[in-house]
Amino acid sequence: MMDEPNLKYVDELAGDDVVFRNQFISIIKDEFPIEKKEYFEHIAHNRLKETAEMVHKLKHKFNILGMENAYLLAVDYEKELLDGRTGSQLKFKAVLETIESYIKTI
Repeated sequence: MMDEPNLKYVDELAGDDVVFRNQFISIIKDEFPIEKKEYFEHIAHNRLKETAEMVHKLKHKFNILGMENAYLLAVDYEKELLDGRTGSQLKFKAVLETIESYIKTI
């Protein structure tokens, strides 16, 4: 089952600091599309080590967005990529698409 992204962690971290909360969300909204694009460029050119590095970066956003199952998928996928395998690619793509849709709403 796919996790649904949320801002619970961000809200806990920010507390009553609305400016900090908004800055944190802004960073996610700015960085995620760039990292997603870079991920797809690496995977398209079969650069598995670089792809694994992007998965490593992206998995932290999954944690921030409360997506524990997606985070665990990313941990396994990163290992797969370093072993020269791409078995979790479609599941990972689905997570990225879910996040992309979500960040358009926040």
